[in-house]
Amino acid sequence: MNQKTEMNQKTEEYSGDEYREEIKQHIYRYKFTEEFIAVLYVFAKIHQYDNRKDYKEAWDIWVDENDEIVKMETDRLQSLGYDGDILDKMFKSARYYFRKKNTDKKEPRKRREYVSMNTNLLYKMDEHIQISINNTDFKPSDAFTSFCKESEELLLEEVGNLCKSGITDPTEIKNKIKKTYKNRYFNITNKQNKDL
Repeated sequence: MNQKTEMNQKTEEYSGDEYREEIKQHIYRYKFTEEFIAVLYVFAKIHQYDNRKDYKEAWDIWVDENDEIVKMETDRLQSLGYDGDILDKMFKSARYYFRKKNTDKKEPRKRREYVSMNTNLLYKMDEHIQISINNTDFKPSDAFTSFCKESEELLLEEVGNLCKSGITDPTEIKNKIKKTYKNRYFNITNKQNKDL
């Protein structure tokens, strides 16, 4: 009898809660309750800058003063199957994690609005790449330089459009056009590789 058949038979033998009790869950990371974390965090922040000796003394006092919640958390972790030193786990969490944890939320950087390129320029890039890619000495960087020489008028027009859109730094404009060319090259070569 294979494992799948045995599991199906066991499933049929048990109903609901009985079957769930039969399955033993493996816990690989024993976590404290939110309530306990909040109390531990307060202690860690109060003694954040204490030296090791003072911190240890404050810890011993804190454990004595909070023996009820420490006992409850210890009992809970033991009932879940944790067999390590729970007080040591609490101490290390407070000393090395919560003490250094930063509560400041960073503001997300505001992204600049995307400025699209002229479709005529994109078409010319694709056309240039399609023609150049078949050369034996083809390199994307050399092809980009060649494209810039051949398409000066289109590029000047695009630079004007980018300036009107708020991109005025010459290096940023050059990088945007170069990146666009390389992305077009990448898309074309990927499409060709898929078609093979």
